[in-house]
Amino acid sequence: MALLTATPHRAEIEHAVRRLLYQRLQRPLPRAALLPHPLVVNISARHCHLTPGAVESLFGRGHELHPVKWLYQEGQFAAEECVTLIGPRSRVISNLRILGPCRELNQVELAFTDALSLGFDVPVRNSGDIKGTPGCMLMGPAGFLELPEGVIRAAPHAHLHPDDAAFHGVKNGAYLHLRVGGPCAMTFDRVLARVSPAFKLEVHIDTDEGNACGLGPAVPCELLP
Repeated sequence: MALLTATPHRAEIEHAVRRLLYQRLQRPLPRAALLPHPLVVNISARHCHLTPGAVESLFGRGHELHPVKWLYQEGQFAAEECVTLIGPRSRVISNLRILGPCRELNQVELAFTDALSLGFDVPVRNSGDIKGTPGCMLMGPAGFLELPEGVIRAAPHAHLHPDDAAFHGVKNGAYLHLRVGGPCAMTFDRVLARVSPAFKLEVHIDTDEGNACGLGPAVPCELLP
């Protein structure tokens, strides 16, 4: 397999160019340009995170995930491997993408319409908070894996570098507002702040939320404390 290399995101290039232009024109920078890093808002489609043991159960002993696409956060990737999710009504979602690298717990993230079609009553949870959530059955080419819990609707959340958190005046675990413009303008009032030196500024919403606000490349977005 060819080695995949991460390239600068379009938003990072635009952010740097915008700052340079305003400086050259000797004009005051707008708030968006003052951000330490550009704001990226992405739709997180249904996917799962798996432990190394779960990967082996589904794909065979010693199997490791193979990156097929690098994501915006450093070191995160969409894997070549997919699984089939079997819901309570015996309905399935095939080709459920695995995101890597492997984690310490198994978690499936669905949008509301995904959960509804499968027969799940899924709570909105922050990533990793899976206690008391529904379980499911996963099927891979080498076997089945029954998860006793771990199916959630992921709450809207923002990954922030400490510089971005300082700019917005928030700490890890606090909440921010995401204002989305355009014809379907709306504001998300409970966007969880997740702060780490390893993060780049990025907000994740699910497919239902993205469709509701008409999120697209040309839609303006603003993160507010």
